[in-house]
Amino acid sequence: MDKSGIDNILKQLQATSALASGVKKSAGADEIAGVDFGEKLKAAVDQVNNAQKNVDKLSEQFVSDQSNVDLHEVMISLQKANVSFQSMIQVRNKLVTAYQEIMNMQV
Repeated sequence: MDKSGIDNILKQLQATSALASGVKKSAGADEIAGVDFGEKLKAAVDQVNNAQKNVDKLSEQFVSDQSNVDLHEVMISLQKANVSFQSMIQVRNKLVTAYQEIMNMQV
C-alpha cells in the first residue's frame, strides 16, 4: 500500500483536529483542505484490496505451477499485503477514536 495515501489521511485528520481546537493552521493545512477525504480513503482501501488480490493470484499460480512464481515472491507479496492491511486497521482505529472524541465533545 502506498504510505503517502495514509499519510495524507492522517495529515488531514490532524489539520481538522487543529481547526476544531482553535489552533492556527499550519502551512500545509490549505493544501490538505482541498483534498477529498472520502476519495483518499477509498483509494487507500482499494490499494489494500489490490495487494490482497495480487497475493491470491500469485499463490494460485505458485500452487498450480502455471508460471515461474517463486515461493519467495509469494511470501514477500503476502507480507506486503499483511502490512498494508494492518496499516489500514490502524487508520480505521484512529478514525473511530476521532469520531468518538468528537461525539463526546460538549457544545
